[in-house]
Amino acid sequence: MINLKTALEIATATHSGMVRSHNEDSIAADGEAGLAVLADGMGGYNAGEVASGIAVEYIKTEMKKQLSGKKPEDLDEPSVQKLIAEHSARANAAIYQSAQSQPQYSGRGTTLVVALWHDNRISVGHVGDSRLYRLRDGKLSQVTRDHSLLQEQIDSGMITKEQARHSQNKNLVTRAVGIDPVVETEVHTYPVQVGDIYLMCSDGLNDMVTDEDIELTLSSLAANLQLAAQQLIQQACDNGGRDNVSVILVRVAKDFSARTGWMDKLKAWLR
Repeated sequence: MINLKTALEIATATHSGMVRSHNEDSIAADGEAGLAVLADGMGGYNAGEVASGIAVEYIKTEMKKQLSGKKPEDLDEPSVQKLIAEHSARANAAIYQSAQSQPQYSGRGTTLVVALWHDNRISVGHVGDSRLYRLRDGKLSQVTRDHSLLQEQIDSGMITKEQARHSQNKNLVTRAVGIDPVVETEVHTYPVQVGDIYLMCSDGLNDMVTDEDIELTLSSLAANLQLAAQQLIQQACDNGGRDNVSVILVRVAKDFSARTGWMDKLKAWLR
C-alpha cells in the first residue's frame, strides 16, 4: 500500500482576500496518498465556486480510489501521468455537463493544479494560471508555465515579465477546466530531493506577492510550514488581496523511493 505520510509534510491555507465576498478557490491534500489538488474557479454567481469544488472533490476522491489498490512500485511515470490526465479530463466533462443542465452556470470553469508524489518524483498536471513552485537550496523556481494571454505575450517578446506584473490582462487564461467539452491537461514529471518545498497556489498569491518575497518567506519559515502558509496569505492580503488566495505547501521530509533492493537503488541513482 502507498503511504507517504512520514515522507511528506503538508500545510494548506485559503482566504477570500480583501475584495471578494466569497471564496471560489478549492484545495485538498492527502499526505498518505501523496496527492494535492488546487483549483481557482471562475464564472461568478457562485458558478466558479461550484466548478472548482467539483474538480477538486472528483479528482481527490477518484484518484485516491485508484491509488488505494496500488503498491509504490506500480506507480511509474507513464501510469501516473495517465492517471492525472484521465481524471482531469473526467472532471472537465463533469463540470461542462453540469453547466449544460443548469443554464445559470453556463460558462463556469476553473484552473487546476494536480500533484502526485511517487518514487522520489513529482508528477504535476495543470490547466490555466494556477501554479506550482519549488524551493530548493533556498532558491525558488516556477515549475508550471501559465496557460494565459500574458504568458503568450511574454513568450513572444511583446512584453517583459516586469510589464506583465502591471498588466490589466492578468486573468485572461487560454485554457480552463469545464469551459469546453474537452481540455488538454499539461503533465510533466520531475525528480525531487529531500528538503524540497513545493508551493501550489492560485493567482491571488503570485499577483499580489513577488517571487522574491515568496522565496524569502519560504526560506525563513521553512521549519514551520503552516506558519509559512499563513504568512503568504497575509502578505497577499496586506498587498491588496484583490482576489481569493490559496496555498498548499509540501515539504519532502525523507526519501520515498519505490525501489528497495541495492540494484534498484543503483538504477534509480543512474537514471
